[in-house]
Amino acid sequence: MTKYSVIIPCHNEAETIGAVLAGVKECVPDAEMIVVDDGSVDQTGRIVAEIPWVRLIRLENNSGKGVALRKGMQAAGGDVFVFIDGDGQDDPADLTLVLKEAEKGHAFVNGSKFIGTIEKGGISLPNYWGNRLMSGLINLLFGSAVTDSQSGFRAVSKQLAGPWRLSSIQYEIETEMLCKALKAKVKVKEIPVTRKPRKAGATGFRRLRNGLRILFTILKERFTT
Repeated sequence: MTKYSVIIPCHNEAETIGAVLAGVKECVPDAEMIVVDDGSVDQTGRIVAEIPWVRLIRLENNSGKGVALRKGMQAAGGDVFVFIDGDGQDDPADLTLVLKEAEKGHAFVNGSKFIGTIEKGGISLPNYWGNRLMSGLINLLFGSAVTDSQSGFRAVSKQLAGPWRLSSIQYEIETEMLCKALKAKVKVKEIPVTRKPRKAGATGFRRLRNGLRILFTILKERFTT
């Protein structure tokens, strides 16, 4: 029986993390749940700490999403790593579709909002086109057909991800993981998912700074061994 480790990075998501965890628990009741609190200054850590079936990893300072995900992966004991953000924009109910494909043997299952549903306010216009541009560049350089290269909602087998030496600090982590899979000639299975608008909190994504980090990561992964 496949053991899943659900890894949820969050920073100041006190108003959404409880609902995300409840939704994940409903879909994957036997999964290992790991929340990495990336230096939150609100009540995120306290809320998670009170849930007995969740393992909480606290980072004293806000270190970046890449660091948080790497810490979660290092702690995870499952056969498949499942990633979902703590901001409530991904629908945990879509985990049923993600894990169905993982059970079929797909080592990299990517939830794509671009072949699924983007609710009004689910993504800003600059971020929409930035993602599309970076996805197009990845497809050009790696010969792939990925539609959502910056998706934070995915499942990756430990067998595939275990040997990776990830170095991302911030939001380029999703791109680094994807490019490493494509470089290894792994088929990326995309499924349609729903992207919701934020109900609370604010993203830490900074378009220019993080966009350049994503671009650099694509080029580094393509042109280095």
